Amino acid sequence: MSTVIYEKSDHIVTITMNRPEKHNAMNAQMLVELANAWASFRDDADARVAILTGAGDRAFCAGADLGSLLPLLTRSRKPSDEWDEALLSDRSIQMTAILRGFDLYKPVIAAVNGFALAGGTEVVGACDLRIAAPHATLGLSEVKRGIAPGGGSMVRLARQIPYAKAMQILFTGEAMPVEEAHRIGLLNEIVPAEALLQRSMSLAALVAENAPLAVQACKEVVLRTSGLSFDEANTIEDEVAVRVLKTNDAVEGPLAFVEKRKPSYTGT
Repeated sequence: MSTVIYEKSDHIVTITMNRPEKHNAMNAQMLVELANAWASFRDDADARVAILTGAGDRAFCAGADLGSLLPLLTRSRKPSDEWDEALLSDRSIQMTAILRGFDLYKPVIAAVNGFALAGGTEVVGACDLRIAAPHATLGLSEVKRGIAPGGGSMVRLARQIPYAKAMQILFTGEAMPVEEAHRIGLLNEIVPAEALLQRSMSLAALVAENAPLAVQACKEVVLRTSGLSFDEANTIEDEVAVRVLKTNDAVEGPLAFVEKRKPSYTGT
């Protein structure tokens, strides 16, 4: 059985972590399949926005499978199948799966349909927009298990929310109610559970209507300029903005406005 479901409708891809019996915890197979899913999304010129969610109504993702993945990564158990072998042979698979060090400039929306703990919260932090159900909880519980949150949160979190709140989340390992996650800016919206995917899809559709190369340029510049001086950052912004100006979509957008019609963007 596939641990990741990949679906595409129009320009929108939905990626579902599919181990509901394990609260969508990540094992070797899921990491390999997630990495493949992200590569497929990146390389599909017709795919403009992705939604990431979890199967079932209890968990978005419980992080790493402590009984399977962690023993494999710490070498306290030997690989037992082709998924284990693949993961150990190429560390970039794990990083790609959790969107760390993977150049993906297309927007990703997290539809947090339950608790997102440890690696689950790390994946949420790697997404660009985050919508959650009222029963969702978030937290980086790694320090309670003797490990560090090395999926990007030690670098990323303090750049996304206030420093003191980031350090509290990292140090304590305590779960955080969804209202607090929204208050500190870790989430964009809280919506009723039954409306979560509908709202995520409508937001994705809103983004997908725009010129895809211009949207991707926004994300590219934000990511590439993080931590740089203004002068260095402005150079990158100029480079990317000029590149977008040379596209067919940059001609189509103003022309459609003048002709009072909806633009037809091709991503070229």
